[in-house]
Amino acid sequence: MAGWEVRPSNRASERRLRVALVVLLVAVPLAFYAGSWWQAKTMKDQADAFGAMQVHVDEQARELDDLRQRMAVISSGEQIAQQSTEQSRLTIKLLEEQNFKQQQELAFYKGVLAPDSKVNGLLIRSFDIHPTESPSVYRFKIMLSRVGKDDKPLQGRLQVSLDGRLAGKVKSLPLSQLSGDLPEGSTEQSIPFAFKHLQAIPEGGRQGELRIPEGFEPKRIRIKADVEGAKPVERQIEWTDG
Repeated sequence: MAGWEVRPSNRASERRLRVALVVLLVAVPLAFYAGSWWQAKTMKDQADAFGAMQVHVDEQARELDDLRQRMAVISSGEQIAQQSTEQSRLTIKLLEEQNFKQQQELAFYKGVLAPDSKVNGLLIRSFDIHPTESPSVYRFKIMLSRVGKDDKPLQGRLQVSLDGRLAGKVKSLPLSQLSGDLPEGSTEQSIPFAFKHLQAIPEGGRQGELRIPEGFEPKRIRIKADVEGAKPVERQIEWTDG
């Protein structure tokens, strides 16, 4: 019949085609399942790694919190210690000021002026020395007063030295080499003074600090007062650690 075309059948090709289709149909789900399994495994591995990291971070956070708490306790303790030290310092300063005022009153009202004394002029009352927390540092105060009826101000200069031994040899050190708490106008060899009834060096309620050189063994303190218009006054005071 016109328009018809007869072609031979190729059964082998058809079978290969069907097999290919079957393989394709099976491979697609397998590939999907394989991909899903790999993705799940990868996510599980990542989750495990994340979990381990989270545990580590939590441990570090706890350690940091513990450290912060310790630092807070230490800081609080330091603040308390500083506040206590500052309060003690202020208390000591107040007591020193009160003590100095009382000594001034005592000097004026009770016997330091000694109106009936046969001696007139300057009196080197004391050189107080007290140890501190540091073995080589001491606090000191020099007290000067007057005796007699004369009300004229006294002025002049003090020569203060610390006698002792250094490296087995006799040594004398001026106070100016041992302390920076001296009145204005002091030189390496002398300290000025001017007062009517009583003077403390350092002035007011303060105490000075002096530092003993390493290896120096103090024995005594020598004080000489050159008073204007009067004879010099001298005194030696044995060294004591308080």
